[in-house]
Amino acid sequence: MANFDVQAARSKFPALKEDQVFLDNAGGSQTLGTVIEAISDYLIKSNVQFGGGYKTSKASSSRYDSGVGAGAKFLNAQKDEVAYGPSTTQLLRNVSFTFQFQEGDEIVVSAIDHEANIAPWKDLAERLKVTIKWWVPQEKSTNPRLLPEELKSLLSPKTRLVTCTHASNVLGTIHDIKAIAEVVHTIPNALLCVDGVAYAPHRPVDVKELGVDFYVLSWYKIYGPHVAMLYGSRKAQEQMRTLGHFFNPHATLENKVSLGSGYYELVQAIPPIVDYLGPPESGSWGGGGMEAHESLLQSTLLEYLNSKPDITIFGERSADEKLRLPTVSFKVDGWNSQELVETLERTTNYGFRWGAFYSNWLVHQFFGLDPSGVVRVSMAHYNTLEEIKGFIKAFDNVISKKSNYTKM
Repeated sequence: MANFDVQAARSKFPALKEDQVFLDNAGGSQTLGTVIEAISDYLIKSNVQFGGGYKTSKASSSRYDSGVGAGAKFLNAQKDEVAYGPSTTQLLRNVSFTFQFQEGDEIVVSAIDHEANIAPWKDLAERLKVTIKWWVPQEKSTNPRLLPEELKSLLSPKTRLVTCTHASNVLGTIHDIKAIAEVVHTIPNALLCVDGVAYAPHRPVDVKELGVDFYVLSWYKIYGPHVAMLYGSRKAQEQMRTLGHFFNPHATLENKVSLGSGYYELVQAIPPIVDYLGPPESGSWGGGGMEAHESLLQSTLLEYLNSKPDITIFGERSADEKLRLPTVSFKVDGWNSQELVETLERTTNYGFRWGAFYSNWLVHQFFGLDPSGVVRVSMAHYNTLEEIKGFIKAFDNVISKKSNYTKM
């Protein structure tokens, strides 16, 4: 495994030259300079409707097609199996309107997911009189996990769809999607829809290896522009109707769920991201040391948090990169999370967040936390060890002052 050159990586992100430490990467990453340049170049040189026979339109068509191809390559999919949209929330909502389930059919929905992968299915159940079975981890702990064994009892011959997350955007905990897919597919024609938004910025994704039917991600959290992408296998598409105009083709996933003409300049900017990350075995990922570097960052923060008896970590307490991602959430006794974050932000250049992060049922019902929710520090490969050590020092200084005042 190569040593990861964090300074070389940072040099590719123009925003990192500014005086801000970005520790809210699960909310949105910084953007590669090559992506910014690609968007600008497209708008200057080929910003026309594609599909025409004139030179600029052909260039526009070619660049857009390259973006679709790059997105498919990123997931080890075919081009007709991916579709772009404004957000994962919108794409999943669109998908929910393509299914024609029957009254009495059943869907299994993870209750600890981001709302983007919950709300569409609640709406579908109400519209089509489909039964929802809620997948709630049986163990009441600070690290709830979606276990394949627990899923089995929720399935029946009526199951049509199971939805869950690959990794929680709050907990950072990684779920065994391949094993979950194997359980789901013991039911004929049952589909698995996975929210990969929190996972995809940190690990390679091979949808064929995982065995999923649908997989969704957001490129603005993978060092790119504000556009999302959905994978839907060819076999899964057989169960979908199209949302497109009746006179348009219905053959591809894009035909079925991508409405209107949009995102040209954003989609065609995806290839630089895929080039930057490279293949799993030799690119920036594990082969290039990115995963190991992120593991070092989360280990450093978790070691500090685990040493404090007044701090509760939500998610995997271990820093094992096989079990978690560098998204770390916690609560400090005696502190409102909003107050704590804003206190530190007033006096430092560390940007991080408080709240439920659209995983409201998980944070407020399962954990029973107050409206301020958790403190979340979410790291990316371009963060440095010095930044994390600096954050720990500043953070400890703030909570120690209050602790000392309370003891007086």
